[in-house]
Amino acid sequence: MPPHAPTRVASLQPSVTVTLDRLGLLEHVVACTKYCRDVVPAIVESKAHIIHDSWTSKADEILAAGPDIVIASVPYQLEAIGEILKAGIRFVGLAPHSLNDIYGDIATIAALMNVPDRGQRLIEEMQTEIASARDKTRNLPKQTVFAEEWGKPIIHSQPWIAELIEAAGGEFIGKAGAHTEATTIAKENPDVILAAWCGAGDRVPLEKIVRDRQWIDLTAVRNRRVFCVNDELFNTPGPTLIPGLQAILWALHPEHFPPVAGIRRISGDL
Repeated sequence: MPPHAPTRVASLQPSVTVTLDRLGLLEHVVACTKYCRDVVPAIVESKAHIIHDSWTSKADEILAAGPDIVIASVPYQLEAIGEILKAGIRFVGLAPHSLNDIYGDIATIAALMNVPDRGQRLIEEMQTEIASARDKTRNLPKQTVFAEEWGKPIIHSQPWIAELIEAAGGEFIGKAGAHTEATTIAKENPDVILAAWCGAGDRVPLEKIVRDRQWIDLTAVRNRRVFCVNDELFNTPGPTLIPGLQAILWALHPEHFPPVAGIRRISGDL
């Protein structure tokens, strides 16, 4: 790599680590969070220093890996950032909300690492997949969809998931990223429910939340169209959103798209 490009990266979010991986730069990651291992299993085989997460880890844990740049995405700890900057280490903070923001973040990371062409190719690959989904579902029946990123309190999934649901021929219920109530969702009576809780992997207790929220009679529940989507497919704003899109396509249109890894349907035992 050119002399001015970073060679030792501390990645404080899985979205950054998976982007570096897809750019062919995983060997430059010298520190990352434990959650990065779920998204990029290959990091386990590297010598990267594993920290807990971006919002509790102290600056000395991060700096111990000897990075020449730290890249993070919200949430992150402001005190640690201050110490990193005082140590003379470059810090880049990302805060994506939309798909366009995510494309911009990929371009930023690629530019920082002096591989802008690779970044552009990755962005175009994602855009092509999303455009293809939109084209294939254009004439399919619309499905109303409630998607949540947390259960207590109930929080709607982020804007980029709303965009993917729309591209997959769905209608996103509610305001992306906002809190809501079980009774509010019950009144909307969605056709499909998608739950991807931050940090929960594939462990969302679908049957329990349906019973506890008194959703037994909802259309989505009666038709067994309630799904747990692996956390990293929805809540990692990077290339892993494309497998997330494929999961959405199957959930909304199972007669037109094949089942994929990373999504499971509610059982019939309620």
